[in-house]
Amino acid sequence: MSETTKSRATWSGKLAFVLSAAASAVGLGSMWRFPYLAAKYGGGTFLLMYFVFVFTIGLALLLLETSLGRKTGQSSIGAFKAFGKKYAFIGIFMSAVPFIIVPYYCVIGGWVTKYLFGYIVTAPEALADGGNYFSGFITSGAESIIFMLIFMALTYFIVALGVNKGIEKANLIMMPALIVMAAAVAIYALTLPGAMDGLAYYLIPDFSKFSPELIISALGQTFFTLSLAMGIMVTYGSYLQKSTKLTSSVSQIAGTTFGVSLLAGLMIVPATFAALGSGDAVAQNSGPSLMFIILPQVFENLGGAATIIGVVFFVLVLFAALTSSLSLVETCTSIISDGAGWSRKRSLIVTIVYVTLMGVLVNLGYSSLSFIQPMGEGSSILDLLDFISNSVMMPIAALLTCVFVGWIIKPQTLIDEVRVSARFRLANVWSVVIKYIAPVMLVVILIAYVAQTMGLFSM
Repeated sequence: MSETTKSRATWSGKLAFVLSAAASAVGLGSMWRFPYLAAKYGGGTFLLMYFVFVFTIGLALLLLETSLGRKTGQSSIGAFKAFGKKYAFIGIFMSAVPFIIVPYYCVIGGWVTKYLFGYIVTAPEALADGGNYFSGFITSGAESIIFMLIFMALTYFIVALGVNKGIEKANLIMMPALIVMAAAVAIYALTLPGAMDGLAYYLIPDFSKFSPELIISALGQTFFTLSLAMGIMVTYGSYLQKSTKLTSSVSQIAGTTFGVSLLAGLMIVPATFAALGSGDAVAQNSGPSLMFIILPQVFENLGGAATIIGVVFFVLVLFAALTSSLSLVETCTSIISDGAGWSRKRSLIVTIVYVTLMGVLVNLGYSSLSFIQPMGEGSSILDLLDFISNSVMMPIAALLTCVFVGWIIKPQTLIDEVRVSARFRLANVWSVVIKYIAPVMLVVILIAYVAQTMGLFSM
């Protein structure tokens, strides 16, 4: 056992691990992508498919990554290398993903920080001007960078405190607070005139919307919202004590992630119905346009409560963004530390320098570097990084991992690891999912998302 493994940090207990892993999974994708997909694909029909995928394929992949991390006591590169140097390339490929994601994620975190600040100091109608406020901000250059740096500073500070004193304690505060605030906003939204129509639209299945696109979208959302194939769950698994029951832990992570996604829709869809008369604005807008253009208009139409709702909502979204950025920065730090044999402090400094410089570059893609449009007219550096990481590299990394575990080291290797602390009655079913079902689904996701980007397929 190496010195790195000997001195490795461990979670203080199962609750700390579950909350931290769930916090990583509950990010901006849950807040702005899930309500859009649910609204677009028949409400309850999409919810049902998402639920099925989270508790089958999603659960299987979560268990794979966390058990791989716990067995080896290493982040992704070291975890694969532990079975032979020739397999290190899988870990290297997976490890590249968080390094691509975290800079642009922090840029979006800066946008969230700006809107929270805006609702505190500015009249809500100024933020609900149809998009001019948002476009003016992201193209500002200096101001956009300043808010990104504020978000980054919060992230770096918490990670610098360490796994137990920093990440663990922060998530023990932010995750419960996030859930309570989301529930409070959802309850308020449901009291608004017309909100019940939105609730019915969101929850009652519309099977006329059932389609291959719905299935692929639900699969993709499952994959993206559980922090899979980024090295995060391998790293977090490596901090686990052998006594922690992996089967119940990953079930609780999946359950929390599904629950917060459900709450996100309960906040946004009924409120949009109440304010705008239909859910079309949600169904037609995902990502930044939903979060920073449509929702401020929704809040403004709520009248006197707009400022309070805006502040609470963006505090909630800030927590969601922070909990994910913490896991990304922590994973990058752990990868460097394990790979180079450096101290945690030195590895974090390198991570900070890299993420900050790349974040500035991504930010400038909307101002002085806006002439760089790598994916066609109107695209940005952020769009390119998002496509490469989410649509291409993550499905490939997950596919390679399934092939590695299912066909090279064999599922029994990780089944034995899981059984160190749990009975694992569904071991045979899990093996079938990892060997056969998940690889096929991952190939479908990969082809569909690449085809969509090339304009060959619509979702």
